[in-house]
Amino acid sequence: MREYYHRRAPEYDEWYHGAFYVGAERESFLAERAELESLIAALEPARTLDLACGTGFLTRYLPGEVVGLDQSDAMIAVAREQAPNADYVVGDALALPFPDRAFERLFTGHFYGHLEPPERELFLGEARRVADELVVADAARRPNHEPDEWQQRAISDGTVWPVFSKSCLPEQLVEELGGGDVLHAGQWFVVVRS
Repeated sequence: MREYYHRRAPEYDEWYHGAFYVGAERESFLAERAELESLIAALEPARTLDLACGTGFLTRYLPGEVVGLDQSDAMIAVAREQAPNADYVVGDALALPFPDRAFERLFTGHFYGHLEPPERELFLGEARRVADELVVADAARRPNHEPDEWQQRAISDGTVWPVFSKSCLPEQLVEELGGGDVLHAGQWFVVVRS
């Protein structure tokens, strides 16, 4: 998957900009994305690890001292331009290069939903090791989609990649994270703090 995200980096934010939707659906997506951005910006400032930060699209809204980590140096290059308020590290999200309790909060946006069950367990172990608070933002369960599905994602270089995608119900995500609070439960996004 590293190669997919490396190649996708220059166009990754097209989804955040609503490029895959039209009309009322696009308006709904963009309005809820603005709510998500406001919610993230309103979090209490904290020393935060933005895990799988990608292009830094959401990183720029995180308050406090922020470190972004991603496996793709191409994603990190975009993030440095888009969210210069953070420091960045290229690394493995399932084997974090940080000591225990290095952060107050671990935030991740649209990463958890790409993990298969064994990887989710690794992620949660690492997240709990490095931070007391975990905030997960991901895709809400959408009509006409299976809860867990393999999607074929095409990028502009003509390649097509299989990507695992899990859409979340708020209560289910709370349970999987071991408890917590639903901060947002919308048509497009769900955010849980654990």
